[in-house]
Amino acid sequence: MRYYLVAGEASGDLHGSNLMKALKERDAQASFRYFGGDLMKAEGGDLVKHYADMAFMGFVEVVMNLRTILNNMKACKQDILAWQPDVLILIDFPGFNLKIADFAKANGLLVCYYISPKVWAWNQKRVLKIKRIVDHLFCILPFEVEFYQKWGMQVDYVGNPLLDAVSAFKPDASAVANHNLSGKPIIALLPGSRKQEISHLLPHMLAVAAHFKQYQFVIAGAPSFELAFYQQFMTAEQVPVLFNNTYNLLNNARAAIVASGTATLETALFHVPQMVVYKGNPVSIGIARMVIRIRFISLVNLIMDKLVVKELIQADYTTATAAAELNLLLNDEAYRAAMLKNYDELDVRMGKPGASAKTAALIIKYATVKSRVLSPEC
Repeated sequence: MRYYLVAGEASGDLHGSNLMKALKERDAQASFRYFGGDLMKAEGGDLVKHYADMAFMGFVEVVMNLRTILNNMKACKQDILAWQPDVLILIDFPGFNLKIADFAKANGLLVCYYISPKVWAWNQKRVLKIKRIVDHLFCILPFEVEFYQKWGMQVDYVGNPLLDAVSAFKPDASAVANHNLSGKPIIALLPGSRKQEISHLLPHMLAVAAHFKQYQFVIAGAPSFELAFYQQFMTAEQVPVLFNNTYNLLNNARAAIVASGTATLETALFHVPQMVVYKGNPVSIGIARMVIRIRFISLVNLIMDKLVVKELIQADYTTATAAAELNLLLNDEAYRAAMLKNYDELDVRMGKPGASAKTAALIIKYATVKSRVLSPEC
């Protein structure tokens, strides 16, 4: 079968690559075309556009880059129609992908959505639109199933694909050792994968390093950037940047400062004590606070439905507040132990690996059923 995937950021590239791998294991004739990244490209098929040219976060940032976004959307629609896939697989990235879903559904394509849009966070009535334009929705967070049921929508719960990625990880001691680190205990800095969020967050992360000379700070570099991009935020002291080695970095870290997003859950799955930080355009943050209806922003706290990891957002995130929290994470044994105990409970709630395999099997099943309906045997 022909699979067209659309992923617009680093996490989508990761999950998309694992899904492609699972589809190939079940469909020897699988062919792929996609908007994605390097990890998906490694699985074969044709990369149409890299997510590095697509990821804009925040209301103001979207408006400022609206022309680029609209051009990307137009190109995506044209390419989908020209290729005529058996199934369209949209991965997260709702601002872009829900519009693609609407277009694809109107053109008679089978629309599968992997990783639910976070409609439970704001404007919940969007579920009504999702019911209309998405044929099959695959959810990865336990509480999402009940949420959609309240709106009369049946979804498939497949578990979380991060568990697949973490379980497949094989530690490589040389991956960290080969970067000529000092030998001090490591503090991992995960500033995100988008240019604007890194620009807002990384300077404060690096400023914290001056207060903890007995530790080695290391940045997890996003694959879509060069070393020089990170070095522009450094002053006298150069901080190592590890590209394509986030899991090896977390596997060796004593604590972490993490941008809000998928990485917060990954850090928790590696049982690394962390703080979650975010800082963005003030107008975008102000609008978000008016419309978002959830208690927390980090996935760890959302899944646990309580404050497990500290969230330092906007004005609350300063060098001083981050340094104070990092001191607790490193030196208060009771504080660390409580967080690690919550991580144990999180492991139980998350369940077992297998999301990619489950999703691939369901997509093939649904695509096969549709094919039989459209081409019934005589």
